[in-house]
Amino acid sequence: MEYIKLGKSDLNVSRICLGCMGFGDNTIGQHSWTVGESETRKIVKYALDNGINFFDTAIAYQLGTSEQYVGRALRDMAGREDVVVATKFLPRTAEEIEKGVSGQQHVENSINTSLEHLGMDYVDLYIYHIWDYKTPMEDILEGMNNVVKEGKVRYLGIANVFPYQLAKMNAIAKKNGWAEIISVQNHYNMIMREEEREMFQMCQEDGIAMTPYSALASGKLSRRPGETSNRLQKDAYLHHKYDATAKEDDKIISRVAELAQRYGVSMTEISLAWILRKVDAPIVGATKMHHIDGAVNAFNVKLTDDDMKYLEEPYVPHSLEGVMADNRPVMRDEPVWVAAARKV
Repeated sequence: MEYIKLGKSDLNVSRICLGCMGFGDNTIGQHSWTVGESETRKIVKYALDNGINFFDTAIAYQLGTSEQYVGRALRDMAGREDVVVATKFLPRTAEEIEKGVSGQQHVENSINTSLEHLGMDYVDLYIYHIWDYKTPMEDILEGMNNVVKEGKVRYLGIANVFPYQLAKMNAIAKKNGWAEIISVQNHYNMIMREEEREMFQMCQEDGIAMTPYSALASGKLSRRPGETSNRLQKDAYLHHKYDATAKEDDKIISRVAELAQRYGVSMTEISLAWILRKVDAPIVGATKMHHIDGAVNAFNVKLTDDDMKYLEEPYVPHSLEGVMADNRPVMRDEPVWVAAARKV
C-alpha cells in the first residue's frame, strides 16, 4: 500500500480509500444491494489487514446504518489514531427550513448524529455532500468551521461541486480566518472524465486533494460489456448515470479488458492503476473480499504512457450525470437520491 498526506492536512492516508456506501441495512434506505453488518466487519478487517486506513461513509448511506456498522467495526479492530474516517452531511430539509433551523445549526446537528452513529468523538474529514442552494454558503461554511473549533472535526472536504463553488467557499473561509476545504470528492473515472476540464488544474494549483468516487464506474470498469452483477442489475441510480453513454463507454471498457488480458491481471487492476496515475486517493467500494484484492493489487500494475493514451483515446465528452446533474439552482424538488436517503 502507498500512503500520502491528504492535501494540505497532516492526515496520512492510504491511496485507496474504502468507500462504505455498500455497507448498511438493505431493507431501508436507497439501495437494496448493500451488505449487512457481519459482511461489513469481514471486509473492514480485510481492508485493514491490507494496509487501507482511509474509510469514507455518510449519514445518507442506508439511513445511517453504514456509519453504525463501520464505526463498530473500526472501534473493535483498530486504534482510533490509526485510521482516517470521513463522513458527509446532507442539505437542510424542507422541515428545517420551515422551522428556521440555520445552516450552522444544521451542520452541528448533523455531526452530532454522525458521531453518535460512529461511536466516535471526532471525524478526521467532514464533507459537504451536495450543494445546498437554499442555504447561504457562508452559513454552511461557518457551521463547518464551528465543528472544527469544537474538536468534532479535524478537516473539511466537499463533494459534487463545480470548481467555482469550491473556489468561492475557500475564498470566504480565507477572508474570515475559517478552516478551508482540503479535499474534493467528485464523480471521476475512465468513462467520466469531465473533471479534467477545470477541477484538476484548480486542485493542483491550490493543493487540494482529489478523492473521487465511482472509481470503477459502479462496477462497469471491472466487467466486460454484457457481463453483469447484483449491483449492475439492482442499482437504478447506476443506470441513470451510465446508460445514456453505454455505446461510447463500451469502447473504453473493451480496451480495459484487452490490457487486462495482456498483463494477466483483472480489469479492476487496470482501471485502478489508471486512476491512481491521476488522483490522490480514489474511493473504491467493496461488498466482497476480492474487491479489496483488486484494489491493493492495482499498485503492482505499471501502465506505460502508451497504455494510458490507448485507454483514453476513445473518450468523448459526457453530460454531467448523477449527483452533479442535480447541482443546479433550478432544481425545485429535492433530488430523488437525497429524498431516499432521508426516508424513515
